[in-house]
Amino acid sequence: MSYISHLRGTKSGLHYSADVPMNLDPADGKPVEMVLDLDRLKRELPDLAWYHPQRRDLWRFGALMPLDIAHPADAAHIVALGEGCTPLREYAEHPLAVRHRFRLQVKDEGKAEPGYGANPTQSFKDRGMAVTAAMARRHGLKKLVVPTQGNAGDSLMEYAMAGGLQVAVIMPEDTPMPILGRVAAYARLKPDQVSLDLVQGSIREAGALMREKYLPHGWFNCATFQEPGWRIEGKKTLGLELAEPIDGNRHWQLPDVVVYPTGGGTGVLGMWKAWNELEALGLIDARRPRMICVQSSITPPIVNAWREGAADTTPVAGGETLCTGLNVPGGVGHFKVLDIIRASHGEAIAIDEAVTATTIQSLWRDRPHWWLSPEAAACFAALENLADRGGVKPGERVVVVNTGSMEKYLNGATRGLLG
Repeated sequence: MSYISHLRGTKSGLHYSADVPMNLDPADGKPVEMVLDLDRLKRELPDLAWYHPQRRDLWRFGALMPLDIAHPADAAHIVALGEGCTPLREYAEHPLAVRHRFRLQVKDEGKAEPGYGANPTQSFKDRGMAVTAAMARRHGLKKLVVPTQGNAGDSLMEYAMAGGLQVAVIMPEDTPMPILGRVAAYARLKPDQVSLDLVQGSIREAGALMREKYLPHGWFNCATFQEPGWRIEGKKTLGLELAEPIDGNRHWQLPDVVVYPTGGGTGVLGMWKAWNELEALGLIDARRPRMICVQSSITPPIVNAWREGAADTTPVAGGETLCTGLNVPGGVGHFKVLDIIRASHGEAIAIDEAVTATTIQSLWRDRPHWWLSPEAAACFAALENLADRGGVKPGERVVVVNTGSMEKYLNGATRGLLG
């Protein structure tokens, strides 16, 4: 059964009913998040009875999710396509790990590996959209719309089609063709279920078209942070998986550093929420990984704000970047991302395009079968910057998050880099 207690404004702290779908907090226009009744969960499901590690998907976390797949009434709304439970790859041979003597791992959200779950669209967006589609079905919503840099739209389309929902996807014209082409194909094949709009610019212009064309006609807004914490709940499973017992150890434990490509920032809030919940359940202590949020120097609103000591970001102009998922000029949840970076004693780092390109080439030569994304390459470049400044200590465990497969980014520029 669901242990949802209420919704809470991430800034205002005000409480709202979780029974009525809403978008941003009416008090301040900031995101809301879901609050679980963890005290009741501990009483009713002691000794990890909520946890189902035998499952090879994110629904393994049972009642710690807003819908518990072990409960028939909840399971009826869930469209499980294998998402989550992705591999945590060891990368001991990487020159940085060797030189600075730390343990380096890659949380790989892209290519599937036998014995693990498999994000159906080869992107971490599947975590958030799996929960979004399930919650939409629970609330009886039929028409969902999302402005996107690409992967979020591809993912929501996947779950909407599987769950019998209508979906409208709005993305930039320069979205990588493997993503754009797939959505366009389904829009042509299933026009009653999928529609696609293209805009010049970035996710900002896509959002403007959504507000003009779709929201007045009853479509539900599934943009980053605009739904009532559903995508945060899906992304928090990434943080739960990073904490799961490994190497035969029974204890839940966190890495020392997480290097994460950050556009809108839902994943940062999701992981932080996961760790707070695990602490409340008595599974970990108050220590947290240092969060290293990585952006492209083309579009660095979080980095700018972090360097300036600002409480929130100021929108910037979008641009052309290899890291299309990072081309997010501003975000309604960026204030919270900055709070988390500072609370974790982390950093925000911007990477130049030329450095990202060089890193893509070196990773491809060393680990071609991993298909690491441009965003992951930017993270490796940021890690080099950090480690060379003494920001990683010998013996620490460092996790770089690869948010999707390079297969989804193949265009003229990336094909040239891969030879």
